[in-house]
Amino acid sequence: MSKAPQVNKLFIDGPAGRLEAVLEVAARQIPIGSVVVCHPHPQQGGTLHNKVAHTLARSFMRLGFAALRFNFRGTEQSEGEFDDGNGELDDALAAIDWMRNRNSGKPVWVAGFSFGAAIAVKAATATAIDGLISVAPAISRINAGRVDAELGLQPDCPWLIVQGDEDELVDVEKTIEWVNSLEPGPELLIISGGEHFFHGRLVDLRESVTEFVRNAGSLKPQAQKSRARPGSSAA
Repeated sequence: MSKAPQVNKLFIDGPAGRLEAVLEVAARQIPIGSVVVCHPHPQQGGTLHNKVAHTLARSFMRLGFAALRFNFRGTEQSEGEFDDGNGELDDALAAIDWMRNRNSGKPVWVAGFSFGAAIAVKAATATAIDGLISVAPAISRINAGRVDAELGLQPDCPWLIVQGDEDELVDVEKTIEWVNSLEPGPELLIISGGEHFFHGRLVDLRESVTEFVRNAGSLKPQAQKSRARPGSSAA
């Protein structure tokens, strides 16, 4: 039986004040890398405690990663106010920087669910990361479904999108159309019978993410990119 992970509740410095966070690492093990997990829409009940966000964190921890889940500004004990995706992107970048500094020289991945998946995609184009997991991404928040139109490029790393074929909030056909418009684009996995929150399918989600990360190739971290980016809206 695997040992329970070490769970540390903490605050990290964000651009609008302190961000509430939970850092989890495998007991008695030096992490081989880290992942920052972005939760769903904070004005629709999304927090770091969301079950899909928690599943994403555990998917990485099984492989020896440290996992950081954090609350966007204005959510629960995080300071600041909701900023319609703009400030939330800055929050994600601050969390990535914190994990990168904590685990210097080791790979950093980003994962997100729904609203958080859209923020994760944008973060992955604003700074160097080593891999990206997007679960049921709210593509309407990625500049009307185009990554390259806003930031001039796609994430330059292994990238997996996972969505259920019965998603009632994010149209799976629109996701497929968007993915097919990208070159080279991500790997897309459609989970049969999965709805937006993956009720009854969280184990399938966990296994799929773990397998992708395990097979993603080298764990050598990328060089850090500039954080300069346009100031356009995420809506």
